Amino acid sequence: MNTVFNIIVIVQVLSALTIIGLVLLQHGKGADMGAAFGSGASGSLFGATGSSNFLSKSTGLAAAIFFIATLALVYLGNHRTVASGGVMDNLPAASAPAAAIPAPAAAPVAAPATASASASAAVSAPAPSTGSAQSNQIPK
Repeated sequence: MNTVFNIIVIVQVLSALTIIGLVLLQHGKGADMGAAFGSGASGSLFGATGSSNFLSKSTGLAAAIFFIATLALVYLGNHRTVASGGVMDNLPAASAPAAAIPAPAAAPVAAPATASASASAAVSAPAPSTGSAQSNQIPK
């Protein structure tokens, strides 16, 4: 499906460039308007333009190809299939066992030799982070 999309984009760009080139090569109607007022050929100002030449027919064909390619791109763009899973669904399964992850160490418990020694140790040592409750919070 992606290849068809790319081919249509290439056709659209080439037809757009063809239209640009053909329009720049053509003789404009504005050049006849100046001659109409000065030379007395007023019939060409609002009259029939005559039969179309090769350049105008080629421009019309390139414009038709451009519009068909545009409609095809719209159709393909609206009918693309969306992947049902996310990016993480394509990853391979984790091979590391759950036991390989070390558990957080427990805080060492000091023997109560004296009340003042254990109180000063409790005040000076910060409490270890044991759970994910605080680690998931955003600091303020």
